[in-house]
Amino acid sequence: MSFPAGWYDDPQDPTQQRYWDGEAWTDQRRAQEGPPPYQGQFGQPTAAGQPQYGQPAQHGQVYGGGQQAPAQYGQYGAQPQQTGQAPYGQQQYGHPQPQYGQGFQQQGYGYPGQRVATTPDGQPLSGWWRRVFAFIIDSIIVGLIGLPLTGYFYYQYSQVIWKYFEDTLNAAEAGTPTTSTALPPEAYKWMIPAVLLGLLVSFVYEYLFLTRKGATPGKMALGIGVRLRDVPGNPPGPAVAKRYGFIIGLSLLATIPLVGTLFSFIALINYLWPLWDDKKQALHDKVAHTNVVRT
Repeated sequence: MSFPAGWYDDPQDPTQQRYWDGEAWTDQRRAQEGPPPYQGQFGQPTAAGQPQYGQPAQHGQVYGGGQQAPAQYGQYGAQPQQTGQAPYGQQQYGHPQPQYGQGFQQQGYGYPGQRVATTPDGQPLSGWWRRVFAFIIDSIIVGLIGLPLTGYFYYQYSQVIWKYFEDTLNAAEAGTPTTSTALPPEAYKWMIPAVLLGLLVSFVYEYLFLTRKGATPGKMALGIGVRLRDVPGNPPGPAVAKRYGFIIGLSLLATIPLVGTLFSFIALINYLWPLWDDKKQALHDKVAHTNVVRT
């Protein structure tokens, strides 16, 4: 049953009225208007078109003062009932108690523009910033865990890069600047093993925590976790492998000369995708059919 936009009694504060925009409640409130002035003899009708004193006015009728009778309604989140009907769960004297689903139509919670996105079974989804901060925390933890394995390779890589910059500056000072922007081949000899070991540590970290806890330490700290979109609980191993395998694939492709810039851009789009996706999924979530949710 649909009700027109207008002012109705506020269920949270009986001394106020709240504005119903025809679909949902707004934040507009005003003071509750007082009872109509007494007109006519008690129990007798007053002027034509006005209700008897002491009887509820029907929605759409006016009091003697010319103000529209506010409709009564039930629980917060439900559409307003017509005046004279009892709120849900209460029985009005002389009238049968309405059954659930009869007499009014119950709506969900929330205001226009503030509805929280959820999974199909109603679990709220994580916001984008929570995911970002959780990613930063996890990256720091993974870096520290993997340092014993990757530290030597990164050290050798930095030495090669430092020598490359020194040679470039010396050549420029000597009047024979180099025009090449490619890194020396020896740099890749150390960079590739460091990247592969780092990705392996990261994959094991994600796999163990998501399959056993449903969240990594970074996600736990931010109160979020990972689950299948249609099935609650910890995500299964294949879903986690697909999810993180997509990220690893983009990271490896981004290291390829020339085309690496394109895949780096796709990796960036992947992390930004939840900002405009109606299901709040990144591209790797869509591949694995997962969602990051509030826990």
